[in-house]
Amino acid sequence: MNVPRRYHTASTLANGSVLVAGGSNGTNLISTELYNPLTGTWTITGSINVPRLYHTATTLKNGSVLVAGGYNNSATFTSAELYNPSTGTWTITGSMSVARESHTASILANGSVLVAGGVNSAYLTSTELYNPLAGTWTTTGDMNTARCNHIASTLANGSILVAGGFNSGVYLNSAELFNPSTGTWTTTGSMNVARASHTASVLANGSVLIAGGSNGSNSYFNSAELYNPSTGAWTTTGSMIIAREYHIAVTLANGSILITGGMGSTGILNIAELYNPSTGAWTTTGNMSIARYIHTASTLADGKVLVAGGYSGGSGSLNSAELYQSI
Repeated sequence: MNVPRRYHTASTLANGSVLVAGGSNGTNLISTELYNPLTGTWTITGSINVPRLYHTATTLKNGSVLVAGGYNNSATFTSAELYNPSTGTWTITGSMSVARESHTASILANGSVLVAGGVNSAYLTSTELYNPLAGTWTTTGDMNTARCNHIASTLANGSILVAGGFNSGVYLNSAELFNPSTGTWTTTGSMNVARASHTASVLANGSVLIAGGSNGSNSYFNSAELYNPSTGAWTTTGSMIIAREYHIAVTLANGSILITGGMGSTGILNIAELYNPSTGAWTTTGNMSIARYIHTASTLADGKVLVAGGYSGGSGSLNSAELYQSI
């Protein structure tokens, strides 16, 4: 990349390019750039209007990218903006009703975007919906539990599953479901392990795989568990080989889940591993060239996975990128 960054977002565009936005490298960033898979090069594109990290980025059905919320120099934002891939520019859109960072954003079947939880001066139960046609936000039902650093997954029936996270010194194992038809949240089965900074992946059979995370300083998990949408129950599955948090999970074309990087008890990791949904087992795969966490990973049209940026400790924020190709 042209700019080293961590805590950025990565969004795949309709033409197969990857848009990276914001983040930090000691200075909070307004710069954004595009990765071209055909040439393997990065080019600078229009800057966001507000430097931000801990924000969300969602690719809308019309191809635009919605960035919402985040943090900059002790300020948490309500603001949101849209990237237009045709012009390479960002425009301000309607602001959320509540400032938030470390929240989640999920696109619904009708094209709306659901933003849930996060934190400002308090941990949040509030959720709201963005209407791309109107460019406005409306509040919807509150979650049952305030949380940040949680995960959100879209289930086959269109519901949104939120699980885990952090609230006022407490790590959470609770999970709940958003019903887009009613705008309400209902509790579902709790995870076996309270965790935050974990990953979630929807498998081909509709189950959701939760992996890793932590419940405090130097307490990293290798445990993994599966959510069954039919029963609302969680069951443990094979544990990762390496305990980690702030890693990234991506789904490969063959249905396997690739985990990259993260922070573990030995420090920042370059180790990657694969989950096989058929066996429930993990195996190591090729290591990344550089140890990194709070990076991004994006699946490209050719099946390769692009890993970009992150943090490597002594070397600081990274501008390096690398490609993973499954055998």
